Amino acid sequence: MTLTRRLPLSRAPGLKPLALALALGLAAGAAQAQSLRELYEAARAYDATYLGARATAEATQYRADQAGALRLPTVGLQATSTYIDSKTGTRTVVPPTAAASAITSTTTTDARTTTNQVVLSAQQTLFNKANSATIEQADRGVAIALAQLRAAEQDLVVRVAQAYFDVLNAMDTLSTVQASKKAISEQLASAKRNFEVGTATITDTREAQARYDLALAQELAADNDLRVKRLALDQLVGRPNATPRSLAVPVTLPPLAPANVDDWISAADARSPTIQQAQFNLEVAQLETRKARAGHLPTLTLGANYAKTYPSGSADVTTTDPTGTGTVNSRNLNSTSAGVALTLNVPIFAGFSIQNRVKETLSLEEKARNDLDVARRGITQGTRQAYFGVQTGRAQVKALEAAESSSKLALEATQLGYKVGVRVNLDVLNAQTQLYTTQRDLAKARYDVIVGDLKLRQATGQLQPEDLEAADALLAR
Repeated sequence: MTLTRRLPLSRAPGLKPLALALALGLAAGAAQAQSLRELYEAARAYDATYLGARATAEATQYRADQAGALRLPTVGLQATSTYIDSKTGTRTVVPPTAAASAITSTTTTDARTTTNQVVLSAQQTLFNKANSATIEQADRGVAIALAQLRAAEQDLVVRVAQAYFDVLNAMDTLSTVQASKKAISEQLASAKRNFEVGTATITDTREAQARYDLALAQELAADNDLRVKRLALDQLVGRPNATPRSLAVPVTLPPLAPANVDDWISAADARSPTIQQAQFNLEVAQLETRKARAGHLPTLTLGANYAKTYPSGSADVTTTDPTGTGTVNSRNLNSTSAGVALTLNVPIFAGFSIQNRVKETLSLEEKARNDLDVARRGITQGTRQAYFGVQTGRAQVKALEAAESSSKLALEATQLGYKVGVRVNLDVLNAQTQLYTTQRDLAKARYDVIVGDLKLRQATGQLQPEDLEAADALLAR
């Protein structure tokens, strides 16, 4: 064993849990730290993906209102104004008879008129199966858009939580690397002093230098990773310098409820937005088949119109014949007309297009039914994976908690051995590094459990923004 000079105990690496180091590092910015729910609300007002889904849902509602107009009457008002200036002449010749000679007469008409007409018309569909199916399809479209909006909201919750705890994990990693670097720097300084006084070889110094250089590289990588994670969180929430709160110490994860995976699967079948979208798509396909079959059915429409004509102007009629010349002046009078029509349209033959359309929609209906089965199977599989992932994460947390306790005891024993001379500085350093690494892994496992619980609720369609409050309860105030 290579002998190295022991450092004074005051300079030896002490027993400082990683959570305490993080708490001290964040003390200056604790007042500015934001909760998970607070950053989610900021992201909800900024995230383009969620806002796009919300705009789509609003547009779909307006599209459904347009389809609903098919059951309402249509009313139109039409006004026309016509000016006519005409001149016509006729010549009539009456053949001679035994009693009289031939008679020739000439008639000239000079008319200048302006006609103003106003027509009010209304139409109401009394029977049209295709229109009824179209209206129901539009309603299903609204339901699909709302399901997509719920899915987008749940996805936003998970993305914010993931980015939030990614920053915390990156902070833990950086703190671990910095603590290890500090301890390694002390080891390097000790190795250099021991080499100068001749109690250690150059090999010890070079090993310590190599470990220090590696720690320096790891610190640079961890610092860059933290910067990237912070930028990702800032971009998601639309707020610069977003600072998450660290987990409160001690950490007590709430139990997973319900504890049976079959209960989660049952809830997923009833509440999953993905399954709901597939179900509504199947109903839309079934309505499309009904609409296609309506091509064989008659349609009945009631129509009514009311028209009023306002003519102005005059017509001069001049007649010339052997008996004399006469001029007559005439004027047009106002007129009113009204009518009601009941129109029945019965399709008889359309070149088999309706039959082929029905066959097409039946095939699309079968496809939608298969898509629903795929969605249900996928959600069931995803729910099982998420559930067992959370269960495994919780078991890992318990194991790492036990490892943390063991690492603390090992470090205390190593420090005691260092004090009495049976352990060297490197042994204390390794025990310290092991403790920090275990605490870092434990914190990450806890983050994974928290996010995994949200993903499990997302898979089953139960995730709500209010679920973030349970995660916030685990954070430091």
